Amino acid sequence: MADTTDGILARMLGKVADIEPREVGIVLTAFAYFFFLMVSYFILRPLRDTMGTVYGVAHLQELFTGTFLLSLVAASVFAGLASRFRLSAFLPWIYGFIAITMLAFFVLFERAQNDRWVAAAFYIWLSTFNLLTISVFWSLLADIFSSPQAKRLFGFIAAGGTVGTIAAPAFISLFVTLTGTNVLLLISAAGFTITAFLVRLLEAQKSRFAATDATAQQTTLQRRLGGSPFDGFTLLLRSPYLAMIALFLLLMTWVSTVIYFQLGDLISHEFASRADRTRAYATIDLATNSAAVLIQLFGTGRFIRRFGVTAGLLANPVIMLLAFLAVAFSPVLLVLGSVQVLRRVSEYAVAKPSRDMLFTVVDQQAKYKAKNVIDTVVYRFGDLSSAWLSAAILPFGVAGLAIFGAAIALVWFPIAVLLGRRFERARDAIARAQ
Repeated sequence: MADTTDGILARMLGKVADIEPREVGIVLTAFAYFFFLMVSYFILRPLRDTMGTVYGVAHLQELFTGTFLLSLVAASVFAGLASRFRLSAFLPWIYGFIAITMLAFFVLFERAQNDRWVAAAFYIWLSTFNLLTISVFWSLLADIFSSPQAKRLFGFIAAGGTVGTIAAPAFISLFVTLTGTNVLLLISAAGFTITAFLVRLLEAQKSRFAATDATAQQTTLQRRLGGSPFDGFTLLLRSPYLAMIALFLLLMTWVSTVIYFQLGDLISHEFASRADRTRAYATIDLATNSAAVLIQLFGTGRFIRRFGVTAGLLANPVIMLLAFLAVAFSPVLLVLGSVQVLRRVSEYAVAKPSRDMLFTVVDQQAKYKAKNVIDTVVYRFGDLSSAWLSAAILPFGVAGLAIFGAAIALVWFPIAVLLGRRFERARDAIARAQ
């Protein structure tokens, strides 16, 4: 009976996302891993934003700065620990340690609910580790699947995280009045504990998968990476390919922040009450996540197999260039809200999986150390720098921000093309060597 059920499941997944029978187990584990990871973070994101208001909205730039500085420290600590401990032992404990910190914050919140410094510490810590944990997830995936496999599978696996981003706010809406906000920390801690066990399971599956599939990444997690805590930074400076990935992400972050400022400005003028503003943001989130999960499940793999990784990288800058021009000519909430949904869907469903595929052609040092620096430090630097730039341009109105965003998209376009071509050359070189 179990064999029949497994066979039916394998055929269904093969039709939906072109998942081969031998890949079903490891893909479903990765799907569950990303689901619990995103649930564990997104269940706390509203609490983080609330702590930002406790610290003071007028001082949010201080929290952004603190997050960037802690990201620098976290990237170095991560690289140092990866140099000293076997990856198979180290990776699960990243999530275990975060679970422990959530328990510590639960105690602190129970004792000092409205303490500004506790609020600041929580905001900065959550804003730092969320990027770290997602980076580790995609590093491990790039260390399991080869480039051809990633084209087929990364979109479907990414849908697990998107489902998590839908499930967490739904849970909060239904039960937070019954449980209270502090209990969310305990639920998150439980989620990160489950995530740690799923990492162990995925590590074991990787060993079996590599032994039975010659096309998979033939690497081992039973090793220390060696080197120094600053390897991620030095690798980034020495490799034009990695530097170009960092620039691609920086431009993506700038575009995201420009739209964030535009949208916030329009929503604050359009809606007087906090409840109406919250509903506006929630409507955008719901539309984004619902569309993204459908595309990830049924479309991402097919799109990238048909048009290639370069097209996946190009999708976001091309769409955003056209979108910013539309906003410049019609700077109204309906247009900008639609642009935000379109940007996020194209980023989550196409650009993000395509960008993570770029790491399937680099060695383990770059997969874990350089990728971590790019995904945390470069990302947070993009947040910080674009926030100041957007604030400076905001007096020129939404149209001024839209023109600035269009200029960023124009620079972003050739970077995507060059990056995609470098990836294809590296992929072809690996294929010839096998």
